[in-house]
Amino acid sequence: MTEPSHAVFLSYASQDAEAAQKICAALRAAGIEVWFDQSELRGGDAWDQSIRKQIKSCALFVPIISKHTHERAEGYFRLEWKLAVDRSYLITSHKAFLLPVVLDETGEEEEHVPDKFREVQWTRLPSGETPPAFVERIRRLLSPDAPHVPITSQVAAGQVRRATTTTHETVLRASRWSKPALLVTVLAVVTAGYFAVERLMLAKRFSAPIAQSAPTASIAIPEKSIAVLPFLDMSEKRDQDYFSDGLAEELLDLLSQVPDLSVAARTSSFYFKGKSESLATIAQKLRVAHILEGSVRKAGERIRVTVQLIRAENGYHLWSKTYDRSVEDVFKVQDEIAAAVVDALKARLLPTQQVVNQHRTDSLDAYAQYLLGNQLRARDTTDSNQQALIAYRRAVELDPGYAAAYSGLAYSEWRVGDLTTGEMAAYQRAAAAADKAIALAPGSPAGYWARGTLRYLNSFDWNGAKADFEEALALDPNDVPTLLSYGRLEATLKRIPDALAVTRRALALDPLSAEAWEWMGYYFLCSGRLAEARDAVARRESKDASYNGTDWMIELIAGEPRTALTIAQRHYREAALFGTAFAEYSLGHLAESQRALDELTRERADSWAYQIAASHAWRGERDQAFEWLERSYQQHDAGLTRLAVDPLLKSLRNDRRLKALLRRMNLPD
Repeated sequence: MTEPSHAVFLSYASQDAEAAQKICAALRAAGIEVWFDQSELRGGDAWDQSIRKQIKSCALFVPIISKHTHERAEGYFRLEWKLAVDRSYLITSHKAFLLPVVLDETGEEEEHVPDKFREVQWTRLPSGETPPAFVERIRRLLSPDAPHVPITSQVAAGQVRRATTTTHETVLRASRWSKPALLVTVLAVVTAGYFAVERLMLAKRFSAPIAQSAPTASIAIPEKSIAVLPFLDMSEKRDQDYFSDGLAEELLDLLSQVPDLSVAARTSSFYFKGKSESLATIAQKLRVAHILEGSVRKAGERIRVTVQLIRAENGYHLWSKTYDRSVEDVFKVQDEIAAAVVDALKARLLPTQQVVNQHRTDSLDAYAQYLLGNQLRARDTTDSNQQALIAYRRAVELDPGYAAAYSGLAYSEWRVGDLTTGEMAAYQRAAAAADKAIALAPGSPAGYWARGTLRYLNSFDWNGAKADFEEALALDPNDVPTLLSYGRLEATLKRIPDALAVTRRALALDPLSAEAWEWMGYYFLCSGRLAEARDAVARRESKDASYNGTDWMIELIAGEPRTALTIAQRHYREAALFGTAFAEYSLGHLAESQRALDELTRERADSWAYQIAASHAWRGERDQAFEWLERSYQQHDAGLTRLAVDPLLKSLRNDRRLKALLRRMNLPD
């Protein structure tokens, strides 16, 4: 038995006693002393003094957080938390003391906990299931100089069941329920994780070994980690926003190629644009140790770029510099800034210039059009996508050898066709642009991502899409759009656990991605896990109503059509009509349901055939549903990628016509 000063104190609400017991048993099995009160009656002076003494002398304090602690406004555990926080102020910041553990999907920003808990990493142990890696972590914290001792199989048996995982960057989003902009390949590395069952299933399908991911809340913030915030446009007319954003994004992409540097993804970094959050708060939310911020002033053929690298925890400026250059030197400025950041963080050298040049052009006008296209495409509305398409076309006209612009062009051609008429010629132009991007830059993942998107969402070529996604991730394992797309493909093929695992990986890289949280919610919904689906959708930092409509679907499936109707009517017009047709029918308002469905059919028959089919299915109109499913098949409607798992089609599941359509699409029954 170790000395009391090496003990672990478990603090929990009474409703979580069973989960706390699991954690306690796993630690004790490894020879770790745990103070774990199991008395039925908690109270009395002697008992109170014992608690205070243990908290004052324990080596690690583990508050166990859950929906139960969230719901309880009062509880003795809250006093324990206060005593531990008070003691933490006396302990050096270099020594771990507070180790919050979460039993469910409770989020850090939602939970009623002391601010001190949010300053450290949270570990998620679903229902108290305690993997060996967590036990080993505790052991190392208690005895940092001790040699590594493998945990016996006896301890490990029965304790590795499920661990949450997460992921990085999503630059494109889906504004349509049936036509998501999520595309490409598989998994990669994030060390210091523990094994998750879902990740193990994925790993079996790849030729190269894949390291396991850990949730962002369960691992320490890497010292060599950084977020690149959008640069301020300081131009006289403030009309160069796309250029300043583009410069920051290009720097982000450049730094993400540094092997041992963790870089927050664009969606999460750019989420803070125009917001007044402190750098410390931003860094905590993004799980990074450093922030790169700057400004750009563009006047004629001259640019002034001012940048500073900041240590987030104390606001200390590690490095800053101002560059006054000709616009034609913009790429040299990017290289110099990236090299200075790498040097300041003592990271490994940047990749070779050959890799970097695949994303560059000798035409500054083409570069400007490419940056403009990127900004417009990220807004993902019908108008912005049409404008982005124009910008990308100009870019490739100015430089026919600009591979990155062809990748953007491929996506925009598809997206505009998808959002408007569903014109087959648009898809053919998109495919040609993707092939051109790959031919010009076979070492860049962007072209494979674009082509995989088309194969998946338009051609229903699952094997071809998988091959492109895998190639893209082999080139860049941390590409968030690819990860999200691969997760989408896994769900299409009825592999929901794998889809969840890949999307968690994306969230580890891009924790503020509303798109990723939305898809997590949808996958949970398809699994019938409604509480987890609600939690996932609620964790979207951006409450943008233009995503998939998972929010109202959850309430509909849960038997809350009135709530579903309220939520659906917050969405943009077509999505609102879609949700209204369902909710009003479930409320018994048949005329209102029919009116919404008629409007949707009249306005979007050429591109929303799948949604119209799903509406008829929900209303029990099976013949009409299959008529529209056939029409969606002929139109290559991307909504059909949901066919095998969509809970809105439950009335059709036993119909031989659905089984026949699944076979035609090479999808599992």
